[in-house]
Amino acid sequence: MVLFDRSWYNRAGVERVMGFCSEDEVEEFFRSVPEFERMLVRSGFQLVKYWFSITDDEQHLRFLSRIHDPLKQWKLSPMDLESRRRWDAYTKAKESMLERTHIDEAPWWVVQAVDKKMARLNCIHHLLQQMPCAEIPRPPAATSANWTMPSCGRWPGCIWPACSARAGVPFRSSRPSSWLPPSLPSSAAGRPPRRWPTAA
Repeated sequence: MVLFDRSWYNRAGVERVMGFCSEDEVEEFFRSVPEFERMLVRSGFQLVKYWFSITDDEQHLRFLSRIHDPLKQWKLSPMDLESRRRWDAYTKAKESMLERTHIDEAPWWVVQAVDKKMARLNCIHHLLQQMPCAEIPRPPAATSANWTMPSCGRWPGCIWPACSARAGVPFRSSRPSSWLPPSLPSSAAGRPPRRWPTAA
């Protein structure tokens, strides 16, 4: 399975709206895309296309969040802000693109995405339904009785340099006690229970 983002369709969207290409180049794109996608399907690919759709109000809220939240500002660009001024132009370009590139062999599916979590779950569920599948025979479940821990391989006479002789990253934080994994019993690996290192 290979997942692509919308960059393939930028010619009919952002490039068209922002004037980065001519209308002749857009028309060439619309002529080429359906046949190219049919060629992929004839070659044995299953091509599934999704458009995640949100409202004007939802995009406004998301952009405000990116402006005011330092952890989200990396998602915001001058191009995003300009797109707010051209909402109707983007909507018109999107509708044209969906209409011109919707083919029986590879139709568009529109996902209502105001609620991002539900949109993702709905899309995953729908995508899995598009995939032909069958029950895969599996070996019996592994149990401790089926596994034996091999001894650690050692090369006779080989002495490895101590870690302290190399440049190491100093500890600046330690895991809270609530993060500590359960200790292994001494018999599990022939050594004392494992402990996480702590900061100096």
